[in-house]
Amino acid sequence: MSERSPAPGGLELVEALVNTLDLETGADSLDTEEGRARLGLAEEDVPAARELRESLRATLLAHAGHPPHRPVTPLGELLAAAPLVVTVDPADGSAALAPAAAGSLAARVAAAVAQALVAGTWSRFKACQAADCHWAYYDRSPAGRGRWCSMQVCGARAKMRRYRAKES
Repeated sequence: MSERSPAPGGLELVEALVNTLDLETGADSLDTEEGRARLGLAEEDVPAARELRESLRATLLAHAGHPPHRPVTPLGELLAAAPLVVTVDPADGSAALAPAAAGSLAARVAAAVAQALVAGTWSRFKACQAADCHWAYYDRSPAGRGRWCSMQVCGARAKMRRYRAKES
């Protein structure tokens, strides 16, 4: 739904996962082979990916100051089962966190979250306030108070609803 540029760094993976479900239409790209392939998932990985997606969505709503959209497994519990390792580049000595199991979506998400924490970008990663959207987006607004994934769509709808409510 968003016309925003992708989230920085590893958050692009998290954004891609959260945005696999279009709440307005109900379309879930995890139902398609192509959608699963984009995230490196097999069909048997889908239930765990959906659980992770909704836990991430609840966390991103919290970043935006909103309650969870529904009861979910806490993100910390899901990521605790996703081991990371410290890798060190022998050429320049730079260190990074990486998934212990390269194919694990939860471990790749955990590494992305850890990278975002270090970079200071995690708290600006949010979910759209619109109840029929909740699309993930990176808030690049100067004050960090963005509310919608798209001002032209979700923001305009909210403002129009507010205006109509005043008129009646």
